[in-house]
Amino acid sequence: MTALILIRHGETDWNRDRRIQGATDIPLNDTGRAQARATAALLRDRLDPGVPATIVSSDLARARETAEIIAADLGLAAPRAYRGLRERSYGEAEGVGLDEFRERWGDSYTAEVPGAEPWTDLRTRGIAALGRAVRDHRRATAPAASSLIVVSHGALIREMIRHATADELPPAGERLLNGSAHDFVYERDHLRLVAYAGLIA
Repeated sequence: MTALILIRHGETDWNRDRRIQGATDIPLNDTGRAQARATAALLRDRLDPGVPATIVSSDLARARETAEIIAADLGLAAPRAYRGLRERSYGEAEGVGLDEFRERWGDSYTAEVPGAEPWTDLRTRGIAALGRAVRDHRRATAPAASSLIVVSHGALIREMIRHATADELPPAGERLLNGSAHDFVYERDHLRLVAYAGLIA
C-alpha cells in the first residue's frame, strides 16, 4: 500500500487573474511560493517520520517549483518530474479569462473547446502517470508502507478524485485551491480517496 498526497501547485499570475493555463508553462508568483511553504509546514505535521516519503511532480514549472520548495523544507530528495502529471491542455482556451471562457464555451467541465484534451484522455493519462510514479517510488523505498507526495494541477487532481469516487466528487461548481492537499491510497493498482480538502465555490 502506498499513501498518496496529491497537491495542487501554488498560485501563478494567471491563477490570480483567473485565466485558463492548461499546458501553458506559467511560473509561480510570490504568493504561490508562500503557499508551497505553507503546504510543506502542514505536511511536516501529517507525515510519519518513520515512513519513507518521496515527492514527484508534473514537468510544468509551477508544479515543479512547488515540489522543489516542499522537498527542500521537508529535507526530501529532489523531486522527479513526470510529463504525464501535467495539466489538461485546454486548446484554444489557454490564456482566456474565465468570464470569456463561459461566454464562448459554457461550463468548464462540459464545454467542447477546439484543441482541448478530452476528459477521458486526461483521466487515463493521470491514472497511468500515478501508477508509474508509485512503481518508481516503491522500487526506491522498498518497504511495504510508504508515502508519495505528488504535485500536480487542478484538472488532473479533480479527475483523479472523480475516478476514485465513481464521479460523485467533487461537487459541481467547486474547484481546488492552490496548495490544497488530497489524500489517496494506491493499493493493488487501485486508487482510493481517503480525504480531499481545499474546495471553494
